[in-house]
Amino acid sequence: MSEEQRVKVLLDTDIGTDIDDAVCLAYLLQQPRCDLLGITTVTGQAIERAKLASAICRWAGRGVPIYPGADDPILVAQRQTTAQQAECLPRWEHQERFPQGEAVEFLRATIRKHPGEVVLLCVAPLTNIGLLFRVDPEIPRLLRGLVLMCGRFTGSVGGNAGPTEWNASGDPHATAIVYGSAVSSHRSLGLDVTTRVSMDAATFRQAFHGARLFQPVLDFAEVWFRDWNGTTFHDPLAAVSIFDPSICRFARGEVNVDLSEGETLGRTRWAPDAPGGSHEIGIDVDPVRFFEHFISVCR
Repeated sequence: MSEEQRVKVLLDTDIGTDIDDAVCLAYLLQQPRCDLLGITTVTGQAIERAKLASAICRWAGRGVPIYPGADDPILVAQRQTTAQQAECLPRWEHQERFPQGEAVEFLRATIRKHPGEVVLLCVAPLTNIGLLFRVDPEIPRLLRGLVLMCGRFTGSVGGNAGPTEWNASGDPHATAIVYGSAVSSHRSLGLDVTTRVSMDAATFRQAFHGARLFQPVLDFAEVWFRDWNGTTFHDPLAAVSIFDPSICRFARGEVNVDLSEGETLGRTRWAPDAPGGSHEIGIDVDPVRFFEHFISVCR
């Protein structure tokens, strides 16, 4: 496969809580068109999260650079303090030591090294990315694209979207920075579409039982399944949209982030067909095609 067909990707993740982050990483490692340049982690116990990412990469035989990022949001308190899946680490070989305080600089340097070539995929609260865009305001213009698993949109026409989405509200001030930055291609997959691609725990185990790279993922998943009977492929859908965007249908408009104090803090407000709208959101997904694509890559 030629270099022109491959896509340079940086992944920012809070792997270690919901299992869909690990599923997303396993997909990127097996996607033949993905040139995974590096991984940054975010939210509480960012180092433990980096270890989990390392375990999957090492099991895959891949030496991907991994940098733990911010443990805490810019202003609000951290709601996600623990990487529960770290209890599985003794069973999997993984990197023990990581560069400290260098995640944002790693992202900045990598994007500057490959101007116009990198897709930044963020499937976590946006602290690292908000800091990156503040430290170097030129970075958004140097991206090939920004793809987020973030927000809840189509229910927000007229100003209300129901409960806030976890990634958007996890660091609302960083979310506002990111949506306020001019990126040539700014795509969000929100709960409006991601909640339509789910598996119960039994189906998940069966679907990926024979997939070699999913062995650590299946182990991590059992921690998640103690509290949830299955998983929703929020983050994998965002990743798949990079390589087969036809699986989803998108609309352009403008996203604003509510920074008023209270239960609406971090709510994403969607204005469809806004003049000069700079944001693209997923408004529909074909679940059958998604799972056909995903399983064909991962098995």
